[in-house]
Amino acid sequence: MKYIITITLLFFSLSIFSQKPCDYSANVNDSIGTYKSTKEYIVNEKVFGGNSSYIFYSLALTDGLPTLTVQLIQKSKDFIKANCFDKNSKLFLQLNNGKIITLIHINQENCGTMIRDDKGFDNRVNTGIFMFMKDSFQDLKSSPVSMMRIKYLTDTEDYVFKKEFKSELTNEIYNPENYFIDNLKCIE
Repeated sequence: MKYIITITLLFFSLSIFSQKPCDYSANVNDSIGTYKSTKEYIVNEKVFGGNSSYIFYSLALTDGLPTLTVQLIQKSKDFIKANCFDKNSKLFLQLNNGKIITLIHINQENCGTMIRDDKGFDNRVNTGIFMFMKDSFQDLKSSPVSMMRIKYLTDTEDYVFKKEFKSELTNEIYNPENYFIDNLKCIE
């Protein structure tokens, strides 16, 4: 009997310690309010020829309101089309269990910023902040994401999430399918 109890306690302690700790880029609590944000995490990367694009996620909690910040970075020597966020923009996440989660963009227009680097590349950086719909957390915490669709002002783009990939930008391994499963606990 002692053997079974010992094995059970060992199993539970391993599962508790195996969870990754939250990694914050900001964690502020002052008289104005509270704000915490996770570090940026690459969920999509495309590198082909002289063109590259990256999508970063970070979760934030501002005075109890959870949001998802999506940052898109494109790099090319050719013309880069501007995709703008507006009050009607949405982000759709298709889960492996078949459900679709919708996030609503905050009421702020943004078409990004164009920056030319010293190597002659144009870089477009665009950031959108999306609010979670009520009761969407439980599904996101229990099922991996298979696809993301972003509805911009004039266009819609789809992105397929990989289970795992090694980034050419950072040379690190990322697991975009499980981003919400691993990180939503950081803003609850």
